[in-house]
Amino acid sequence: MNEKTVLVVFPSVFSLNKMDSLETSISTILKIKKQNFTCIRKNNSVIVIEASDPVFASSTIGSLFGIDRIAIAKEVKNQFDTVLSTITSTSMNLLLKGEKFYIKVEGKSADYLTKDLEVAATSSLIEKSIDLQVKPGLESDHSRMLYTYLTESHAYVCIFVDKGLGGIPYNSQKETMLCCIYDELSAIACLQSIKMGFDVKILVSYSSDSDLLKISKMINRMLPSIVQEKITLQFCKMPKTQDPLMKILVMIYLIVSIASSRKIKRVALPILPFALPVWFVEDSTKAVFQKNLVPWLPLAGMDSSILENSRQIGLEKYLTNLENLCKSKFTKRNIPKKKIQKNVSDALKSLESISLTAGPKNVYDIIDSLRMNH
Repeated sequence: MNEKTVLVVFPSVFSLNKMDSLETSISTILKIKKQNFTCIRKNNSVIVIEASDPVFASSTIGSLFGIDRIAIAKEVKNQFDTVLSTITSTSMNLLLKGEKFYIKVEGKSADYLTKDLEVAATSSLIEKSIDLQVKPGLESDHSRMLYTYLTESHAYVCIFVDKGLGGIPYNSQKETMLCCIYDELSAIACLQSIKMGFDVKILVSYSSDSDLLKISKMINRMLPSIVQEKITLQFCKMPKTQDPLMKILVMIYLIVSIASSRKIKRVALPILPFALPVWFVEDSTKAVFQKNLVPWLPLAGMDSSILENSRQIGLEKYLTNLENLCKSKFTKRNIPKKKIQKNVSDALKSLESISLTAGPKNVYDIIDSLRMNH
């Protein structure tokens, strides 16, 4: 039996028509991280990678968007007896004493039904695992799922399956988006822009050293999802303000100014429509349109799911700030444009760029670079 251990990437439902982009992202990130692989190929609706170290490669690929699940699996020819034998032997190595297991087979085979394989594999496992005292369970009631996926040519008997980040592959839109990160909400807006498949350019605005440290930690969690060897970030210093609407408007006018000068057509607005009044959302988008730019609201339509996105970049301990914004009440008022323009002008004077290679020391690299430049 010709059996090999491979990585199997299951694209998200939105990436099924972007598998070439996902394959390119996987290949690029593995090369950036110096993970050796001998082959990467599409097999029906999955992408298969033959890597020298599947565990490390799986961890690297798991940082990408566009993936529903990623699995370490045994690849064998799609022949009923061969697949049955592989499911049984693999499951025997995975099951612990007394566990309740459930065998699930998905995909397609020309010669047999997936249900027939599930039944045969369950019977075989019961027969061969008497000493383990395991028993079959239901899809809704089990302690271990034993998963196999079938393509026309091969079967993938999974040893380990991990959940992906969803979304679509990085830069699969082939368009650039400018984001400004200055707090938790803007960081999530930037993360959503990456998840939407844009080539994201990041501007960081901070008002103090503690501010910079907090934002740098957020960015460090996001960088692995940007499929580039060298990532350039821009930084500027901004006076601190307690007025949340004023802060958002200053950032919007700032990124509009930078986007216009660098011929970037799209800007991500750090606006959560569920938490902010309609008049403010509409005034903000109009201000962008007036400069012949396209405003995007990456957080539009998001409700409690924003909490899950926060966890993706390690923002759990900062969620209080988001909750406070949602509790705030706003009355319609005019915010002085002269004050906004003054803050934007001051911020532009402090603008500087830093190039990084995504890695564990990014936070220190950012802070050290800014200190050296000052």
